[in-house]
Amino acid sequence: MSKMKFAALAAMATASVLLVAGCSSTTTATPTASATADAATIPTVSVDSAAAALLPAKYMTAGINVASDIPYAPMEMFDATNKPTGFDYDLSQSIGQKLGVTVSFNKQAWDSIIPSLQAGNHDIIMSGMNDTVDRQKTLDYVDYFKGGFSIVVAKGNPQGVKTLTDLCGQPVTIQKATVQGDMLKALTPQCVAAGKKAVIINEYPSDPEALNALRAGKGIADVMDAPIAAYAAQTAGKGQYFDLITDAANPNGYQAVYTGIGVLKANTKLTAALQAAVQSLIADGTYGKILAKWNLSNFGVTTATINGTKN
Repeated sequence: MSKMKFAALAAMATASVLLVAGCSSTTTATPTASATADAATIPTVSVDSAAAALLPAKYMTAGINVASDIPYAPMEMFDATNKPTGFDYDLSQSIGQKLGVTVSFNKQAWDSIIPSLQAGNHDIIMSGMNDTVDRQKTLDYVDYFKGGFSIVVAKGNPQGVKTLTDLCGQPVTIQKATVQGDMLKALTPQCVAAGKKAVIINEYPSDPEALNALRAGKGIADVMDAPIAAYAAQTAGKGQYFDLITDAANPNGYQAVYTGIGVLKANTKLTAALQAAVQSLIADGTYGKILAKWNLSNFGVTTATINGTKN
């Protein structure tokens, strides 16, 4: 099983991109919720009786136990008091409110997260996990997010970057050994056709170092995993360092894929209840508020599909 949660990152442990300090050094630490995110609250929601009626009785008494590989900001992380927080956490609690049950959010190493579910230690996975055709052989997914790669630029976007092809002939910072590099190399024919040179790719060992290089002027942009990019723009330097570029033709990011709640295939009734709860949160606007709290509005879905990835 791939250790990569979203389609690209080779190092999910670098969620500390939010903590970029100065141009000359990289500061890393366990990521915590930003002041911006902490200031926003999600209102309590009422039980959706139709969704709750779908939930098997055992969960009504025992609650739902979530496995999550923490930290992976902004999807999941620990706050200053070492309590879980993040987009997945907030969504899990709102799902619990819709179903009228408690939802516990528990740290589980990524490499063992599916085996832990199979062993009965947890009921579901909410950990920024891609819904892939291969994983659908083992799990069903209630899709609640769709994101790919996004472009981050220096505050104010001094080079006027709007889309990937604006990077042709320009230096771009990325983390080493990630799919972003392959994507930028694949742009070369388009760049040449437009009379420009290929993207100049400057690779760094980690996302924080790539972002520091961007601040130091060693590139005009950094291409990153979409939710991390959005959160970096929101929180690094209290929002004063970077801007997130939203490409109108690719609102969910480039090469976007679904993220879903993982449920064992035998638990069809639990899957149905979760889907109904997420759809209810979409309908009443709570889902949108949670997305906005974590600066992830570009990556929301309008329908909570089951196993939406088809190839």
